[in-house]
Amino acid sequence: MKAIRAHAFGGPEVLQLDEVDDPVAGTGEVVIDVRAAGVNPADTYMRLGTYAIVPALPYTPGGDAGGVIAEVGPDVEGLAVGDRVVVGTALSFEMTGCYAEKVKRKATEVRRLPDAISFAQATAFGVSYVTAHQALFARGGARAGETVFIHGASGSVGTSAIQLAKRAGLTVIGSGGSRQALDLIRDQGAALAVNHTAPDYLDAVSAHTGGKGPALILEMLANVNLAADMKLAAKFGRIIVIGNRGEIAINPRLAMMKELDIRGVALWNMTPDQVKPIMDDLLSAAADGSINPVVGREMPLAEASAAHVAVLESGVHGKLVLVP
Repeated sequence: MKAIRAHAFGGPEVLQLDEVDDPVAGTGEVVIDVRAAGVNPADTYMRLGTYAIVPALPYTPGGDAGGVIAEVGPDVEGLAVGDRVVVGTALSFEMTGCYAEKVKRKATEVRRLPDAISFAQATAFGVSYVTAHQALFARGGARAGETVFIHGASGSVGTSAIQLAKRAGLTVIGSGGSRQALDLIRDQGAALAVNHTAPDYLDAVSAHTGGKGPALILEMLANVNLAADMKLAAKFGRIIVIGNRGEIAINPRLAMMKELDIRGVALWNMTPDQVKPIMDDLLSAAADGSINPVVGREMPLAEASAAHVAVLESGVHGKLVLVP
C-alpha cells in the first residue's frame, strides 16, 4: 500500500510517499481501507520532533480517518468487513498511521459511522468535536442561555464548537479573518460574526452582550488574544485555552477583579471513560442531523507536505482532509 512516512524530523519536506507492506489484523484488531484522513495542527508539531509525543522513525502521521473495514482479526465482535467506520485520536490516543491507504486499529477503538456522515466528515470527530465538547462543557461549564465567544471560529474546532453550543442553547459569537470565514460562521448559526483583523472588532462583541462581555470564551490562539480576552470577558467569566503557539504578557489583576477562570484543555489529559460518552453523544447527534461536520478542503494523500503547511495558515475553514 501507499503511505506517507517521515524518515527524519523537520519541516514538511520530510514527508514522503512510500510503498509499504499492508497491515495485517491480529487478535482483537481490524484493518480499515482509509477513504479520508484528517490533518491536525498537532500532526505538524509531532513532525518537528519537539512535541510531547515523539514517535520512532520512520513513522506515518495521522490519528483520524474514515473508511471501510477490509479485514477482521480473531476475537472481534460487532464489526464486519464492509462496515463504514471512524477512527480517531481521542478513541485510541494514537496520532500515527492514518496518512495511508490502510490503517490497523484495535476493534475497541473503532466506531460505526452514521450513514449521513461522509468519510471526509468523519475525520472531524477524533480531535475537533471532542476538543470542542470538552472545552465547552467539562472545562467551560457552558449553560443554556449564556453567550460564548469563539475566538477563531472558522476552523474545524471552531465550527464544531458553534454547532455544539447552538445545540446546547447558547448564544454564539465567532471571529474570523475573511469574508468567507465570516459567512461560514454565520451559516453555522452564530448570532454575530466579527472580523478579527479589524482594530475595533471586540467593541462589537462587547456591545452585543450589553457591555457585560461573554460568559465563556474559547481561545484558539492564546499567545495573541489572551490579554484581550481577559479584558472582554464578563465578571466571573471562563476563558478556555484550546490553542497556543507562544508566550504572552497578561495583567493578572484582571483575573482577580473579575474572578476569571482561565483553563486549558488537552485531549491527552482525558481518559477513555471521559471520551466514550462524548463520542456516543457526538455520533448520536451526527445521526439525527444535530451536528454536521464542515470539510473545508480535500487534498490528495501525496500532497501531505503541502497539507502540513496549509493547516497552519489563516483561512483554514473547517476540516482539512487527505484522500488516498
